[in-house]
Amino acid sequence: MDTSELKFRESGLIPTIIQDDKTGEVLMMAYMNREALDRTLQTGRTWFWSRSRGQLWEKGETSGHYQEVKSITADCDFDALLIKVEQLGSGACHEGYRSCFHNPVEMSTSEAPIASSKDEEPAFNPESVYGQGSAGILQELFRVIESRKQSPAEGSYTTYLFSEGLDKILKKVGEEATEVVIAAKNPDIDELIYELADLYYHTLVLMAEKGTEPGAIFAELKSRRS
Repeated sequence: MDTSELKFRESGLIPTIIQDDKTGEVLMMAYMNREALDRTLQTGRTWFWSRSRGQLWEKGETSGHYQEVKSITADCDFDALLIKVEQLGSGACHEGYRSCFHNPVEMSTSEAPIASSKDEEPAFNPESVYGQGSAGILQELFRVIESRKQSPAEGSYTTYLFSEGLDKILKKVGEEATEVVIAAKNPDIDELIYELADLYYHTLVLMAEKGTEPGAIFAELKSRRS
């Protein structure tokens, strides 16, 4: 079918169920707009629209737990999507669980209550992935950097770097790396932290300039562990 047949809501969104292609387990529900769907089709990985942040996001961009798309199906009314995926990493839920659907609702009938219990353990520690000091801040900063590349802002240092081009960005990365080495030779740990933050920032600018993103680095590091 042609995606033009899909019926997006007035908000421009369409609800999307994500299901494990092999096990049939429902992993999560999120929303796509047309751009998120286009990116999903182009990249083969799931993209969604965040209603809370008001922006596009790729599943796994912070955690490294990406979803590789196996099939996309619309329902009979063309107003909802079912996407079957291979879930990479430990889980789909930001709380650390394999599935977002891990909160049993107690049911009862006129005869006897139907008990339910929550005995599943998280597949990973969400604090280590999304909490303070985690890779989440790198993703947040990277999104700001990308926005400066796409929509230059007057007076922005990031915009200035992109306007100067790759050679300028590479020069700054080299300078910051040298400053990290110098700071590491001094006893003041705060100075080292400051210079490392500068280096992190400039490497993120380099990623945006070259068309890659932090998630690719996280995935590479993860592959080296295994």
